Amino acid sequence: MIYLEKINKTQLPIIKDLAYAIWPSTYGEILSIEQLNYMLDNFYSIENLSNQMDNGQVFELLVEASNKVGFVAYELNCKETGWLKIHKIYLLPETQGKGFGRFMIDEVVKIAKKNQQKGVFLNVNKYNKAQFFYQKLGFAITKDEVIDIGNNYIMDDYQMELVI
Repeated sequence: MIYLEKINKTQLPIIKDLAYAIWPSTYGEILSIEQLNYMLDNFYSIENLSNQMDNGQVFELLVEASNKVGFVAYELNCKETGWLKIHKIYLLPETQGKGFGRFMIDEVVKIAKKNQQKGVFLNVNKYNKAQFFYQKLGFAITKDEVIDIGNNYIMDDYQMELVI
């Protein structure tokens, strides 16, 4: 059995630990080790995760048989009013291909519908093969986005949307 479990701030270290376990395999061929470490240290410090929660992000852990195997972070009413943004969605590499990613997207879409959102959107690195997974689920690329994240690093992303 798998399910999503909403967390509170005391559980943010679990998110941090999962990110540090997942990111090297997800981004190891896309980003330099220096950029990868910079992004992890900045995006996944407990202080920054706590600030993200304070600013409206909801974090949920994906649990399989009492094991925490992934997470999703989303925010309601982003972009223009009525769009849910998925800020983060990650699975441990050994759990990929089991339908867990689809499960998390489906659950977030249910949350979006329940909250009368027009759709769901996210950013994905242009070189991340996950973009093809999102396309299979009905997401479409709507724009290119280059985001300066400091320290002479950028995120070279596609924004993808799913109208619901």
